[in-house]
Amino acid sequence: MGRRLIRGLSGAAVFLVSVAVLSVRHRGAQETAQYPGLREGMSGKPERRSKASPEDGGGGKGQKNLQVPPEGYRTEGSLTLGDIFIAVKTTKRFHQSRMELLLDTWISRAREQTYVFTDEEDDALKRRMGDHAVFTNCSAEHSHPALSCKMAAEFDAFLASSKSWFCHLDDDNYLNPQALLKLLSSYSATWDVYLGKPSLNRPIRASETLPNNQTKSVRFWFATGGAGFCISRKLASKMVPWASGRNFLSTSELIRLPDDCTVGYIIECKVGGQLLPNELFHSHLENLQLIPPSQLTQQVTLSYGVFENKLNVIELRGPFSPQEDPSRFRSLHCHLYPDTSWCLQAVGW
Repeated sequence: MGRRLIRGLSGAAVFLVSVAVLSVRHRGAQETAQYPGLREGMSGKPERRSKASPEDGGGGKGQKNLQVPPEGYRTEGSLTLGDIFIAVKTTKRFHQSRMELLLDTWISRAREQTYVFTDEEDDALKRRMGDHAVFTNCSAEHSHPALSCKMAAEFDAFLASSKSWFCHLDDDNYLNPQALLKLLSSYSATWDVYLGKPSLNRPIRASETLPNNQTKSVRFWFATGGAGFCISRKLASKMVPWASGRNFLSTSELIRLPDDCTVGYIIECKVGGQLLPNELFHSHLENLQLIPPSQLTQQVTLSYGVFENKLNVIELRGPFSPQEDPSRFRSLHCHLYPDTSWCLQAVGW
């Protein structure tokens, strides 16, 4: 695939964003010191992702990109942000480089609904999030067991709440709370709803280990955790035997795949649910340049990444230059919330 040029505000430096042929792995791009705001980058390479909507069936089900809820999923009544449990997964080494950016931007607009799940105590994070900073006993490693441990902690915390929706995000996601509310308001939490974006254009295949140590081939769709996903309480309650506490880790071990794959496996192979793909969720595994700037404020989640020392970020002008705001999250936040104090300072008001 080719290369595109991004031009920042007022003749700011031009960055080349390489959209490479992507390999099937699960977490972002190589760490680089070239861009200070992104020096704590993702490990590995982006995944291949087709721009076309998935059409192949998962578990025998047809899969389409559903921007409008089908009959039977539509909501009745009103929904507020207070009905949504937003979980952000992070690790101690990203508290400063990633979490402070999120705390300054979108979390400041949804703090009461947001819980941060991490692996080590941090006084600075505790001061800003209070008891919404959840320090798990999970490992800080970027391994399947460590990631599944945190996902289990997120899931159990949601179950213990009175919220109607569980939404998972990574620490490199920008969430637009109002876009999320608008999306979920069109669905009913009393139905089995699993919303997100696949990172593949086909169902993933896995080998499930059976009690007799034999294996069975399974296939299913899953929403990549890097773009975020949401699950209704009705569906989450059905997932408990496979997803609550140690059960989530055991289930992940059965298929030997990461936490977001395990969520899809439980929903499609154990519970009989189905992923409803939605194009308003975005991860660093796709070419973020393809999102029209005029539509950025309508997206539910956005991300950023570094690949081969080049940025993969949304294309958006000001009020901060790409050097000041390499992720473009601060500039995006100012477009959404121009009354933010530091946004006003940036434009000289």
